[in-house]
Amino acid sequence: MADKYPNFAALVAAEPASGYEVTVRDRGSSVVIAAPHGGGIEPGTSEVALAIAGHDLSYYLFEGRKPTANFDLHLTSSNFDEPGCLALLGAAERVVTVHGERSRGEVVFCGGLDRPLAAALAAALAGHGFAVGSHLGPGMQGSHSRNICNIGRARAGVQLELGGGLRRRLVDARSGTAAERAARLARFAAAVRRVLGADPR
Repeated sequence: MADKYPNFAALVAAEPASGYEVTVRDRGSSVVIAAPHGGGIEPGTSEVALAIAGHDLSYYLFEGRKPTANFDLHLTSSNFDEPGCLALLGAAERVVTVHGERSRGEVVFCGGLDRPLAAALAAALAGHGFAVGSHLGPGMQGSHSRNICNIGRARAGVQLELGGGLRRRLVDARSGTAAERAARLARFAAAVRRVLGADPR
């Protein structure tokens, strides 16, 4: 599905400011976690990104807050040019982005140009009981040089595409008790953080 807007300037010109929210938290970490399609755009990705960021990693969120039609706010990652995002991610050594893929699978697809890091994250997540894979869709592999996962100083980062089934298991109120969801999300975040060398607390 093609984006409604070609860039952030066009989005801002057409959408009310109340319909979206930008959060930039610079904690001085070498790795930045980002969810550029958070809130109602790709539900669950904000929560996962925040869980990975924890109390010590820098993070960025762009979240849809409209009552309906939040996907109108989707900007594909190779065109995502919100200024706060470009500044924070461009200054980082590496970037890990969290996205929502539309399938019903309880799977995470690990892509991006930092293939060794993507492989390490895939292995860690699999070791924590999560299904992992490589997405066959060329637009879902995070391989474009302008994809925001690849704009850090290393020019290679990781894109995590979470299937719809997995996002529901991690954050949807209909998926078990609050304690069960919290435990699953904590397990997912811990696997990623351990590979990134983040404080395990």
